[in-house]
Amino acid sequence: MSKNKTPMTSDAAARIQSSTAKQNGGSVNKGGFAARATSAGAKNSNGSSKQGGK
Repeated sequence: MSKNKTPMTSDAAARIQSSTAKQNGGSVNKGGFAARATSAGAKNSNGSSKQGGK
């Protein structure tokens, strides 16, 4: 695994979700990788500054 972490983009998440939906007859499982990728892409595209956090 690479040491560099690349944040999930909304474009990459859309490709993952599209591919998963095609394989599953149009559905994406809640909590599955495609759903988590979509969530991460949305979080990463909502501004470049970190808000909150630990």
